[in-house]
This record gives sequence, structure tokens and C-alpha cells, in this order.
Amino acid sequence: QVQLVESGGGLVQAGGSLRLSCAASGRTFSSYAMAWFRQTPGKEREFVARIMWGGRNTYYADSVKGRFTISRDNAKTTVYLQMSSLKPEDTAVYYCATGDYRDPPGPREPRMYDYWGQGTQVTVSS
Repeated sequence: QVQLVESGGGLVQAGGSLRLSCAASGRTFSSYAMAWFRQTPGKEREFVARIMWGGRNTYYADSVKGRFTISRDNAKTTVYLQMSSLKPEDTAVYYCATGDYRDPPGPREPRMYDYWGQGTQVTVSS
């Protein structure tokens, strides 16, 4: 069993920055992927970024590439999402998720992940 707790959301002006944190407790494995997703009302959960616990490989959605950076601190079992140059369209509830890497379905698919945090709201004003 893995528990995930997100923090760091809030209100920011367009062009600003925020850093989200996701603290994991319980069992984590090097084969686990950690990802951030986001969701707005009436829309499906959207993949944002992914990193592996056991490596440095990262992967981003095209919509955030060059603006967001995912990183991890294994000693703290925490994953971060540094968000810069924020846009109003980045407004969403952001969720972290983790699970054993499987392809298919692949890291962009929510069904690959077994554990989810409660979400943290990010609001970007224009």
C-alpha cells in the first residue's frame, strides 16, 4: 500500500511559478513510475509528466514541455513538479500517482497507476 499527499497548490498570476510536492509513504519500488496528472471539471484526467523512482528518465506532455520540470528526492520519497511560465489554461486540480510501470497501457494513461493522491488546486489568473 502506498499513500500520496500533494501540497503546494494555490493562486498565481499568469507568468508566475509554483512548485507542487507529492510525499509518498508505504512501499515504493524502483520499477514504479511517479506521475502528475491534472483535471478540470467535465474533462478527463490529463497526463502532465512522469519520472521513474529508479532512474532519471522523464517524460512530459507537449503542453507543458519546457515550462514544467518533474524531479524526485528518493531520500524523502517525494516528487516535485516545478511549474514556470504558468498560463490560465494550466488551471486544474493536480494529482500525483504511482504504480508499477506497464506498457501497455503506458505512462500517459491513468489506468497504469494504482495509487493516487487527493489532489491540489492550481489556479492561474490572467
